[in-house]
Amino acid sequence: MKVILFGASGMVGGGALLECIDEPEVESILIVGRTPTGIDSPKVQEVLHQDFFDYSEIEEQLSDYDACFFCLGVSAAGMSEEKYRHLTYDLTIAAADALVRLNPGMTFCYVSGTGTDSSEKGRVMWARVKGATENRLLEMPFKAAFMFRPGYIQPMRGIRTKTRIYQALYTGLSWLYPVFEKVMPNQITTTEKHGKAMIAVVDKGHAKKILHAKEINDLAAG
Repeated sequence: MKVILFGASGMVGGGALLECIDEPEVESILIVGRTPTGIDSPKVQEVLHQDFFDYSEIEEQLSDYDACFFCLGVSAAGMSEEKYRHLTYDLTIAAADALVRLNPGMTFCYVSGTGTDSSEKGRVMWARVKGATENRLLEMPFKAAFMFRPGYIQPMRGIRTKTRIYQALYTGLSWLYPVFEKVMPNQITTTEKHGKAMIAVVDKGHAKKILHAKEINDLAAG
């Protein structure tokens, strides 16, 4: 399995990267990012790219891949709908358009969020935009596309989020994770399980195209 990974410097993408490196089924990982990650692995290659709305300059490097794990995302806090849509819908679809043309047999995994509005008509702005993004991806002629809506994700294996307030929350609540896992196992997952589930869904597929924490955890468990 050959994987293209977007968002390797983030919490979810970083978790997926570690699982890909450890998984024997994953032959190689191409990280697409603006800055180097510093990851040292014979499996990993990096392509530095600044314009995430135009991939014409690096198309040759994006061909012949089995999967894309698209883990990029921004917070909608303080952002207009127009700007958030540009940085969420437009940015994601620009990458997907290039990849589906270059790799029609690819499986595309998109990290969305619990509460995403598939109707695109609800009151919550970010949920409408995420819903529109999911809907467009599911219409595209990939071999398969899966939308990941994980809910609460506990960072593992030293993974950290770059958002300070979120990292403080994770640090403060980390000792409660075993309790959360027992009380609401179908609402939470970990970066480790999320990464394993992405790999598993490419390998085995799934009856559902929208995957919540329960399906993610089940896929990770095998």
